[in-house]
Amino acid sequence: MSLGENTPIIIGVGQVVEAVKENLSEASSPIDLAVRAAQLAMRDALDNQEADTQPLAAEIDVLATVRTTADSIPFMPAFFGTSNNPPRSVAQRINAAPHRAIHTASGGNTPQKLVNEWCEALADGEASMVLLTGAEAVATTKAALKAGVTLDWNETIEGSVEDGGLGIKGMIGVEEIKHQLMNPTTQYALCENARRAQQGQSLADYYEQIGQLFAPFSQVAASNPYAMFQQAYSAESIATLGADVPFLDYPYTKAVVAKDGVNQAAAVLLTTVGKAKALGIDEAKWVYLHGYADAEDLPLMERENLARSKALELTYQRAIACAKVTSQEIDVFDVYSCFPIVVWLAQEALQLGDRKVSLTQTGGLPFFGGPGNNYSMHGIASVVEALRKAPHAYGLVGANGGMINKHSVGVYSCQPGWQHCDSSFIQAEVRDQDSPANDFMPQGHAIIESYTVAHRRGEAKRAVIAGRMKNSGARFLANNHKDDTALLNQLLAEDMVGVEVVVETSGAGNTVALSVEALRALIPKKKIGLQKSYEFCVVETRGHVLEITINRPDVYNALHPMANEEMSDIFDAYFADENLWVAIITGAGDKSFSAGNDLKYSASGQPFWVPHSGFGGLTSRQGRTKPVIAAVNGFAHGGGMEIALACDIIIADETAEFALPEVKRGLIAAGGGIVRIARQIPLKQAMDILLSGRNIEAGEAQQLGFVNQVVPAGGSLAAARDYAAMLCENSPSSIRLTLELLAEKSSFADAAQAAAASGKVFDQLITSEDFYEGPQAFAQKRKPKWSGR
Repeated sequence: MSLGENTPIIIGVGQVVEAVKENLSEASSPIDLAVRAAQLAMRDALDNQEADTQPLAAEIDVLATVRTTADSIPFMPAFFGTSNNPPRSVAQRINAAPHRAIHTASGGNTPQKLVNEWCEALADGEASMVLLTGAEAVATTKAALKAGVTLDWNETIEGSVEDGGLGIKGMIGVEEIKHQLMNPTTQYALCENARRAQQGQSLADYYEQIGQLFAPFSQVAASNPYAMFQQAYSAESIATLGADVPFLDYPYTKAVVAKDGVNQAAAVLLTTVGKAKALGIDEAKWVYLHGYADAEDLPLMERENLARSKALELTYQRAIACAKVTSQEIDVFDVYSCFPIVVWLAQEALQLGDRKVSLTQTGGLPFFGGPGNNYSMHGIASVVEALRKAPHAYGLVGANGGMINKHSVGVYSCQPGWQHCDSSFIQAEVRDQDSPANDFMPQGHAIIESYTVAHRRGEAKRAVIAGRMKNSGARFLANNHKDDTALLNQLLAEDMVGVEVVVETSGAGNTVALSVEALRALIPKKKIGLQKSYEFCVVETRGHVLEITINRPDVYNALHPMANEEMSDIFDAYFADENLWVAIITGAGDKSFSAGNDLKYSASGQPFWVPHSGFGGLTSRQGRTKPVIAAVNGFAHGGGMEIALACDIIIADETAEFALPEVKRGLIAAGGGIVRIARQIPLKQAMDILLSGRNIEAGEAQQLGFVNQVVPAGGSLAAARDYAAMLCENSPSSIRLTLELLAEKSSFADAAQAAAASGKVFDQLITSEDFYEGPQAFAQKRKPKWSGR
């Protein structure tokens, strides 16, 4: 066929593996390994492993490096440093001067996605030669840490770089963090167990199938010179379970998951037919991309079926269709194999039937090695090498990233061919798939949809459970109670998918138990009422008034989870006690009302949560029918200002200072600050406060309208007491129903409609004792005796 000069082709590939050095100071950094792979790719294109690569390097106008694992995990940075500009580091060492230097986003689909994108760019004349490379040196890192050896892999390189960022959107959320569904083995195990249950397999049957799946992979790795672990395993040894083969995350053992302890690198060199001809690149080196597809799935908890990925299925089928071949015509495969479920889903998408083919050219991530986001660069390189030996064959690379949610597929051949492939319509189909409702505050009877049990050093530590509420069908995440070993043991002893359980919610997370009785034995129901003393607050009742003083002056009355929970209990008691009509909240000392979240505690790595009632037990509390007065003394920053805004009245002394500074710390005022300030003052002024994060002094706060009174320094509590006494002169029933009616009518945009709409509170009003006491006291010219009943 006739080929255009801009037809994109792969002309060179290179792979590197490095055993852990006895002298660790001689070990290669990830940049070192990536450079070696890049040089090998250029020499491969020149068909001469001794060739001078400088003339070829000078032609590179785009260089992209795949993000390392250390650069992909925000809470676990590189132990021995890294380059500030990885693509420019590689470019400098190979004497290249690319116009564009790209440091990619994370994701195991990245290498294939890069080939897809840059083949399009080459075809469109936007580049002439593109080098893709990446590496991991995790094996050396682990060995150095174990030996107490410090390495220096820091590099500072000048030059522009296009940083793709972490790329973790859609892979993890608040619920996953709260319920410890963060590790890949835990996430995939949840999906794997869902699939096993849907297939109707026992654990023994499941492991027998894994052994049959992965034994051939290990045999490929055993003969692959670039494999980190060159050892063949029998199906029986892979399928072995027992005391010597502990689980990582049920149902996974170490034998069946990706192994990240590698020192590996790979590179791919792309150009156009015209450029290859001009450089004299042998046509026998040319490999064409015939079809390709990319799609990103919904976050895991938004997928109807935890055991499937619509994006995976559609990318495989679209790439093959675009290449104008069938899966039966493809002879060379490398399917991403971080966990068994990904291989099985790919098999199903490929519709191979009874056809027996090898699904790996490398040996797969559990045996060849799992060099983080860059594994599929090795897959591409291996498929290219295999196709050059069989120039009439077709090959396929399937790359998977994230939580089975990022997918890129390419179909290759030495046979000439190229066309633009549009993935937009399959992405739209993925986006429009059915999604279950999610219940973030589940309470009641539920059915286990899937689960895993996380093990550490062979010991079962906790269960992560995905369930559906029995009545609504809404999905939730939960854990077992830390003392519920009975549930933990039962989850490991029998198939619990489809079993009915009970779930209870709290700010710290959702908890599943086998029965209500078991749950109550583990988590006794809280008794609502004021205690004699508290750890983080001082509480005092003065007649019908409750005074709450946040008592953490050493941290400017900042709050951590335990203090928030304590305040939530106090407010529960306040709203439940008919004899308490008004509450005042203030801070101990004269420096701070509350500085908000206790950042030192948060930085300690300990679990962080907020009760469902919100920060300070108040900011998310619904159905409030009694007034709360904030007596603000000193700082009311962040969560402290959010507590104040959640109060009905704010009385500040002249030293008070308000701020929502979250935007200065990479956060947002999500504890009600954004919503409340925009409703309590004019929008433009609210936007100024929210977007600048600036400090607002008490006088300005009163002028803006969110502070009711400003009093002399040190006088806020006394003024709040006077105001509370004034409120106690009024009917508590009327105040309660006023607040209730205000909440009931808050959804109306039109004031006339809100006033005309019938409110349920009127029925309560006319049956209250205060409704009759008020007129009688007025007629009798006496002071009313309010009961609040």
